[in-house]
Amino acid sequence: MNKAEKSDQFDLEALRKQVSDINRRAEEADEEVHPEPINTYARQIAEQFIAGNRSPAIIIGQFRLFEFASQFLIGLLAFSLWPGNGAETLSGRGITAAFVAVLLVCALQTADTYSIPALRARMRLLPRVFAVWASVFLIVIAGSALSGNVGLGQAQAYLAWFAPGAIFLLAARFLIAYAIRNWSRNGIMERRAVIVGGGEPAKNLIRVLEQQADNDIRICGIFDDRGEKRSPIMVAGYPKLGTVAELVEFVRITRIDMLIISLPLSAEARILQLLKKLWVLPVDIRLAAHANRLRFRPRAYSRIGSVPMLDIFNKPIRDWDSVAKRCFDIVFTLLCLALLWPVMLATAIAIKLTSKGPVFFMQNRHGFNNEIINIFKFRSMYADKGDPTGRAAVTKADPRVTPVGRFIRKSSIDELPQLFNVLKGDLSLVGPRPHAILAQARDRAFGDVVEGYFARHRVKPGVTGWAQINGWRGEVDHDDKIKFRTAYDLYYIENWSLWFDLRILFLTPFRLFNTENAY
Repeated sequence: MNKAEKSDQFDLEALRKQVSDINRRAEEADEEVHPEPINTYARQIAEQFIAGNRSPAIIIGQFRLFEFASQFLIGLLAFSLWPGNGAETLSGRGITAAFVAVLLVCALQTADTYSIPALRARMRLLPRVFAVWASVFLIVIAGSALSGNVGLGQAQAYLAWFAPGAIFLLAARFLIAYAIRNWSRNGIMERRAVIVGGGEPAKNLIRVLEQQADNDIRICGIFDDRGEKRSPIMVAGYPKLGTVAELVEFVRITRIDMLIISLPLSAEARILQLLKKLWVLPVDIRLAAHANRLRFRPRAYSRIGSVPMLDIFNKPIRDWDSVAKRCFDIVFTLLCLALLWPVMLATAIAIKLTSKGPVFFMQNRHGFNNEIINIFKFRSMYADKGDPTGRAAVTKADPRVTPVGRFIRKSSIDELPQLFNVLKGDLSLVGPRPHAILAQARDRAFGDVVEGYFARHRVKPGVTGWAQINGWRGEVDHDDKIKFRTAYDLYYIENWSLWFDLRILFLTPFRLFNTENAY
């Protein structure tokens, strides 16, 4: 690596480090900008993007599974119709069919045919796909011949598999190309992006993006703090919808996938100022690098078509990770309900027998992307003394809490009905705990105490979490308590894995014995 490359790498790493440390340098940062209500026009535009879209990564993954399953079934059918000499068992044929299907998917991946541009191409890549399929069969037949396992019956079976398998493979590729083009036109499959920063740089970026032949980016608008002299209200046919503070609210009421910052790398102070406001959002944040003279190594870039982008932040728990986490939630939630239903039934009876009012208590709390969700709890307070807003936190020996409520709060049994929130999809089994919308640390809202507090809402909140099993639960009577809780939540988000979730879930029952802060 030459000196220039080292310097470029250092600059990029330094920028990333500065951004990741923003929330730990509150004393050196400007005051955090709170989201502002968006203007009427921006809200009208936002209404077009409230519905979710289909992730390209999910579609590609599903198509891989489809091609594997279809070729596996065609292979089994071929072996059933031409059983050969009868010496092969059904399980042996199944293993062969599975091996060929796996080899095909791996070979197609190596040949770069699993990408949106490749799947969109109706005819251009069909010869490559056929060549891959033929190569896979030549490899399998050659391996079988070397092992002496290819007779006339086996040859007929392979031929009966190769011909319909090739026809089905090419037909499926042809049809998926039409489907993807149709989904792109209808907005079902697209990556929705907002340009941050206007003027000439934004205009050049939009023109370059529009020139991409297989572009799946849909530009939803432009946001910029500068006035009309430096940032016109219309850029390359796209309207400027508001300020960066309004952008935060815009993203929270829509389904936006990406923010693209259109500023030169030399404007480091301005970029950091923007990132400080935007990193709390659950979106990809990219810095357009097509017009910058400063060049990094190729691996430092991601690309939209041929447009280079610097990856500043990635949306956490995305695509197949989100599918895996959802499956994890459903499986373990059903298991928890199967084990804990006697405890929940006994709790409901105890609440009903010892105090007047409903068994359950519902409260509005902040969910994913700052959405308001309604969570369930066992009622632990007297019915006429409850606080749905959460503004007045429960304290030690709080007279509002019933005797049964005191026990179930200390043991966290009052949280068990939130398992139904998990099945609904409002909560995850593991994640940052959802706080009441008006929750306070003494007389200050959590968002005023902790810079970057709302970054904990980039993922679904959880019934249990990393902060809770480390002792940060219960009353928040000091600023440091919510600061540490937020720090643990952010650590969880940045280091998430299914193993991490499993570890937290396993430790939760043991850590609940620490009831020091649970009232």
